[in-house]
Amino acid sequence: MADAGAVFVPAPAAPENLNTNPNAGHRERLRARFFAGGASAMPDYELLELALFAALPRRDTKPLAKALIARFGSFAEVIAAPRERLVEVPGVGESVAMHLKIVEAAAQRLARGKVIGRPALSSWTALLDYCTAAMARARNEEFRVLFLDRKNILIADEVQAKGTVDHTPVYPREIVKRALEHGASAIILVHNHPSGDPTPSHADIEMTREIAAAAKALHIAVHDHLVIGRAGHVSFKSLGLL
Repeated sequence: MADAGAVFVPAPAAPENLNTNPNAGHRERLRARFFAGGASAMPDYELLELALFAALPRRDTKPLAKALIARFGSFAEVIAAPRERLVEVPGVGESVAMHLKIVEAAAQRLARGKVIGRPALSSWTALLDYCTAAMARARNEEFRVLFLDRKNILIADEVQAKGTVDHTPVYPREIVKRALEHGASAIILVHNHPSGDPTPSHADIEMTREIAAAAKALHIAVHDHLVIGRAGHVSFKSLGLL
């Protein structure tokens, strides 16, 4: 007869091993390589394999990782791909698509954490990395404004407008109004070109001049206007356009 005061303790879950998961040996070797050399030591498809482990706990993720890279071109392009395009790939269900979008969101959050609350002009590389992660692969144009205080600390980052594949409506008065509301002393303008080519258009140049004139009237500096594309970025200041 069982002791009425006894407490049942469930057995611990078995660790992942060759008996419970036929892919465990490969997974452990891939994890070991990642911890030993980091992501830079791995090709894109292997890093994607690792990212898919959680979404597909008992499946060989290498074929799917290679299929995704073949379809989209790189790790970055895979995680930035729209959900509706991801699920077109055989083997990608809603759980895999959701997991990849979480990876993308985490990457953007990490990049943003490296610039917000820090001096923008002395963290220029990190700022470009953040803007690239956030905007380079967007399907439509977005116009973003980075607001800086008098010490050029990045105090706010906002998408002011979203448009079509080649146009975004921008209103200088609204941008200056938001700068005043944030107590900003300077701003950096950023928008993307979904075509991939970051070369500024004539409309980009004219719109920048209008914003700079409106900001100057209220003693708000426009430090730069960055155009972000898959092929790189362009700085208006570097081109002598500001």
